[in-house]
Amino acid sequence: MRYAFIMKHIPYLTIFLIILISSCESPISTVSSKANDKAVFVDPQGSTIKERFKLLLHYERPILKPSGFAQYLQNFPLKPHGSKVYFFNKEAKHTQSIHAAIFDIDTGKRDLQQCADAVMRLRAEYLYHKERFDDIHFNFTNGFLASYTKWRSGQRIKVQGNDVFWVPTQNESKTYSSFRKYMDMVFSYAGTLSLSNELQQKQLADLQIGDVFIQGGSPGHAVLVVDMAIHKETKDKIFLLAQSYMPAQDIHVLKNINNKDIGPWYSLANINSTLTTPEWTFQAKDLKSF
Repeated sequence: MRYAFIMKHIPYLTIFLIILISSCESPISTVSSKANDKAVFVDPQGSTIKERFKLLLHYERPILKPSGFAQYLQNFPLKPHGSKVYFFNKEAKHTQSIHAAIFDIDTGKRDLQQCADAVMRLRAEYLYHKERFDDIHFNFTNGFLASYTKWRSGQRIKVQGNDVFWVPTQNESKTYSSFRKYMDMVFSYAGTLSLSNELQQKQLADLQIGDVFIQGGSPGHAVLVVDMAIHKETKDKIFLLAQSYMPAQDIHVLKNINNKDIGPWYSLANINSTLTTPEWTFQAKDLKSF
């Protein structure tokens, strides 16, 4: 009787096993928002922001403007998974537990490329490689406009006390190494205060890749939105943040140490009046854009 019962119900048992197995399969490109294993949010083989970080379940990345700044950041090359953050002097940062990835870009040999400088560096690198040279310009803290096109034409910036002015030279400077020297000059005399005044105020609900959370001052701080995804139903936005810090160090993607259930992602739904990152707390009103 027992054998006959089993044989009679084999088709039903087979269907049940198929359903059970199928229900245990997890999507390749998304993860549950309640996952506890931090590794599930990361594809160690991914070589860019978009490839390295998996989305939460039911979220999708927006369609971006081709060749825009947002797409540039999403596809920015990363150093190998597990790399350490180093200062400009090649000394390892004391805290290695707050970053999820590191941008594959130099920090320079001087203590210059700090927080706002990292934001300006990535923006300028994008414009430089798109040959949008006229759009590369930043204000010094005293209001002086440092235009890359003037620098590129051969002029140089001279600082005497509180006075800043252009000095003509004989030769044009169109090389990338000259561009890097221009950026070091910007890093020396611009910062969170000047960049904050340059950027445009933005509502939190309108957050996009390429926006900046910034508090101008001494000290101040700035972090850059380098990726984003939107919930298909609730329209909640999750996003990734990148920063440099003091002293100058590798530009790195931050972890979300206050909500490990969503890995390195930050969620607008979890922001009331403040955004807390591992090394700084911002106000909702601190969101700005280029």
